[in-house]
Amino acid sequence: TLDDGTGIVHIAPAFGEDDSKVGLRYDLPFVQFVDDRGLMTKDTDYEGMFVKDADKAIIRDLKASGKLLKEKLHTHSYPFCWRCDTPLIYFARGGWFVKMSALRDELVANNNTINWMPATIGTGRMGNFLANNIDWAVSRERYWGTPLPVWVCDKCGRKHVIGSREELRRLGGLDHDIELHRPYVDEVKWACECGGTMRRVKEVMDCWFDSGSMPFAQWHYPFENQDKFALTFPTDFISEAVDQTRGWFYVLEAISTVLFNKAPFRNCIVLGHVCDKDGFKMSKHKGNVVDPWSVLDKQGADAVRWYFYTASSPWLPSRFHADNVSESQRKFMGTLWNTYAFFVLYADIDKFDPTEHRLENCKLNQMDKWILSGLNTLIAKVDDDLQNYRITESSRSIQDFVDQLSNWYVRRSRERYWGKDMTPDKETAYCTLYHVLVTLAKLLAPFTPFMAESIYRNLVVNFDNDAPISVHLCRYPISDARYIDRDLEEDMAFVTDVVLLGRACRNKSNIKNRQPLETLFVSTDYSCHNDGMLEIAADELNVKNVQLVDEGSDLVRYEIKPQLKTLGPRYGKNLGLVRAFLSSSGKELIAAVSGGKTYEGDYQGLHLELTEQDLLINTVSLPGYIAESDERLTVVLDTNLTEDLINEGLVREVVSKIQNLRKEAGFEVVNHIALAIIAPEELADVLDDVDFGGAVLADYCDVSTPDEAENNDAVKDLLANGFVRDLDINGTPIN
Repeated sequence: TLDDGTGIVHIAPAFGEDDSKVGLRYDLPFVQFVDDRGLMTKDTDYEGMFVKDADKAIIRDLKASGKLLKEKLHTHSYPFCWRCDTPLIYFARGGWFVKMSALRDELVANNNTINWMPATIGTGRMGNFLANNIDWAVSRERYWGTPLPVWVCDKCGRKHVIGSREELRRLGGLDHDIELHRPYVDEVKWACECGGTMRRVKEVMDCWFDSGSMPFAQWHYPFENQDKFALTFPTDFISEAVDQTRGWFYVLEAISTVLFNKAPFRNCIVLGHVCDKDGFKMSKHKGNVVDPWSVLDKQGADAVRWYFYTASSPWLPSRFHADNVSESQRKFMGTLWNTYAFFVLYADIDKFDPTEHRLENCKLNQMDKWILSGLNTLIAKVDDDLQNYRITESSRSIQDFVDQLSNWYVRRSRERYWGKDMTPDKETAYCTLYHVLVTLAKLLAPFTPFMAESIYRNLVVNFDNDAPISVHLCRYPISDARYIDRDLEEDMAFVTDVVLLGRACRNKSNIKNRQPLETLFVSTDYSCHNDGMLEIAADELNVKNVQLVDEGSDLVRYEIKPQLKTLGPRYGKNLGLVRAFLSSSGKELIAAVSGGKTYEGDYQGLHLELTEQDLLINTVSLPGYIAESDERLTVVLDTNLTEDLINEGLVREVVSKIQNLRKEAGFEVVNHIALAIIAPEELADVLDDVDFGGAVLADYCDVSTPDEAENNDAVKDLLANGFVRDLDINGTPIN
C-alpha cells in the first residue's frame, strides 16, 4: 500500500509506459509473454490462454507452490474497448516515430507566440505538455487511413519516404493515377539497387496527422496555390475544446514547427466541455445526454448560441439544459422581439415609411439622446471586445442594452406613439427606435444570425430597394462619436439607481406605484450634469417631486452593527465595547471608512481600527417614511397620504382596470370605445372630472351613481349590449 510494505514493485517493461521507461533506464530485459492476440505464448505454462483468463491459473499455481502470501479482490481502474467493452492490456509494439523531442525548444518558443484564451492554457496545460514533449508515434496498425509513405527493401532494408503522387508514379513505373489507400497502394513496388524489392510497410498514419496537415493540405501546398497559402498561414484564429491540447492543437504545432518553425495560428479560444444541468459529463451510459436537435427544434439555433455566449466564459465548463436555454431566450431574445413587435405594431398603424424620415432631421429629446449615446457606446465596446475575443463580455453588454431599451427607453417613451397625428415628436420617436433596432440587427448578426436577419429584412429590405438584401451583407456598425454623451449616460444611470431604490421603498411599504405620493428625498454626493433628470425619476416613481437633501438630514439615519466574522477574532472580550461604539456612531463613521479608508480612534480606553468590511450598515426609516440605500445614495419615500393623493390613486386604479378590460374584450390598441362607469356617489364624484377619452380612447364616457344610471338610456343600452364587468377599486365596487 502507500503506507506499508517493502517499497519493492514489480516491473513489466513490455506492458506499461512507465515500466518501459524504467526498463530502458536500467537496461532491464524486455520479455513479452503475450502475443498480439492477447494469448499467453509457448514460453509459459499457459500457452494459448487469454491473458485475463490466465490470472486465475497463475494464482492457483502460486498458491500450490507456497509462494502466494495473500489473495484478495482489489478495485482498479483499467481500460476497456469502447466498441465491445472487453478488457484491454498495455502492450509494447514497434512503430514509426517523428523525433519531436529534438524540437522541444522550438515547440515551446513557437507556442509562446500564440494568444491563448485563457492564457493559462498556453503557459500551463499546453506549455507543460510541450516542455515535456516526447517523440510522436505517427504509425497505426490499421487498415483504413492515410498510408504511411515508407517503402523498405526486403533484402537490404533500405528505406525510402515518398513525397508526392508524381514520385510514386515514377518509381513504381505507373502510367496512371493511383488510389492512395490500401490495398491498391500496397501493390506498388519497385526494384532496389541491391536487387531486392521495395515494398510499402503495412502501417497507416495517425489520423491526427491528417488534421494537423490542414493548413497546407487544403491548398495542395507546396505543389500549387503557394500564394493562397502565404496569405492564410499562419491563420488568425482557431477554436476547439480543451481536450485538443494533446490532439489537434498539438499536431498543428508539431507539423508546423517541423516544416516552417513557426506557430500555425495566432489566436485560439480553448472551449470548456458542455456538461449536464448538474455539472456532470454527459454520457449515454448515465442517460444524461441532451439531444441537441430537441433544443434546436424547440428553442432554435439562435437561442442555443446566445445561451453559450452569455452563460460563462467560453473556456469554462457550461451546464446545458433546455430550461437554461429557454430562460436565456426569454431574458434577451424575447425582450428584443417584444420591443421590435411594439415598433412594428404602431409603425403599421401610422404607415411609417423609414425612407421618408431621417433621424438627422429630428429634434431629439433627452431620452432619445440617451439611448443613441448608449447605442454608440455599446457599438464601440462590442467592437473592442470582439477584436480581443471577449465573447461573453460583448454579448452581456448587448443584453444589458436591450434591457435598458425595452424597460426604460420604450416604457418611458411609449405614449409618444399613441397620438393620432404624426407630430414632430412622434416622428422623432419612430426614427430613433427604428435606427436603434436596425443597428442592433447588424450588431447581432454574428451572434443571433436568424433573428437579426428577420428584423433587418422586415425593417429595411421591405422599404429600401437599394439596401443589401441581407443583414449579413451589411457593413458592421461603427460607433458615431457625435451621439455619445458620457455625462448624460452617467446621469441616467444615477436616475435609474434612484428609481430602483424608490421602487424598493414602495415594495417595503406595500404601496402600489399607481398610488401617487408627495415627495422622494435623495441624499447623495452625485450632481447631475443635465437639467430635468430628477423629474424623470419623479414621473417614474409617481411622486410629485424629488428633493435633494444633505447627508446630515434627520430623514437619513443609520444603524451600525459589528461584522462578527472580522471583529470577533480581533477584539474578543472587548466586542461589547465595539458594539457600544458602533451603536452611538452614525454618518461620520460611515464616511470615515468609505472608499477603502480605515477609521482609527479610541473608545473608553480601547483603540479601534475599522474598515467598511467590519461594519453592518442598515438604513433606519422614520415613522411615515421608508428609506433604502446603496453605495452612493440614500432615498427616503414620504408615504403619508392626503385625501387628494388617495383620490388621484383611485383614478389611476380605475384607468388601469379599464385598460385590462379593453384587452379582455378583444379591442386593438387603436380601437375607440364607449364607456359607462357606475360607482357609489363618493367615488363617482372623484371620477366625474376625469378625461377618459385620452386615457382609454373613450369617445363617450358617463360616470353615474346606480340611481342615475337607471334613468340614463345610453348607460342602460351599454349595460344591455356592451362588455360588462364588476370591478373592485381598493375595496369599492363599481360596474
